[in-house]
Amino acid sequence: MPGDLIPNALIQRIAKPGNARPLSDRDLGLGLAVTAGAVLASALVAARYSPSPNHPRIRADYKRLEKPPFNPPDAAFVVWLPLYGALTLSGWRIWNAPKSPARDRALGHWFGIQVLNALWMWLGFGRRDRGAATAEAVLTTANAAAYVEAARHVDRPAALLAVPYAGWIGFAALLSEELWRRNR
Repeated sequence: MPGDLIPNALIQRIAKPGNARPLSDRDLGLGLAVTAGAVLASALVAARYSPSPNHPRIRADYKRLEKPPFNPPDAAFVVWLPLYGALTLSGWRIWNAPKSPARDRALGHWFGIQVLNALWMWLGFGRRDRGAATAEAVLTTANAAAYVEAARHVDRPAALLAVPYAGWIGFAALLSEELWRRNR
């Protein structure tokens, strides 16, 4: 359980909104398992279709694309590690918030982020359907913004943790559109 490794008081401060009741180790563990599991599943599906050196066909296709001048270097994509960490913590805080329609709305958008994140990579690089990937990236950006807004009504720190993701995915939507436009 989380409390075995880190003092429970610190876990309570990190994992729960200020207005939530104290959480048991079981509650904390379940919330962490669900949120970390969802982010991990999304990340693994996205990684399966990423243009990394581990996927030579996808990588070769990506290398052939005409890219805009603002296309980030490969090294910039390590940004996903802290983004995934922040999304996990954000979702964990929302999961642990008192049950309410606002919490349910925020969780719906949060889980939507996980599905849409994986779907974008599959469409853009697995299926090579850059038009569909662009439309999906716009939807992902709108959902990420909606999550930030919904989370803000439940737990401000959770909302702030998701702002970098929303910004990065907005940039990814722009990049997706440019890849589609330049490589029809």
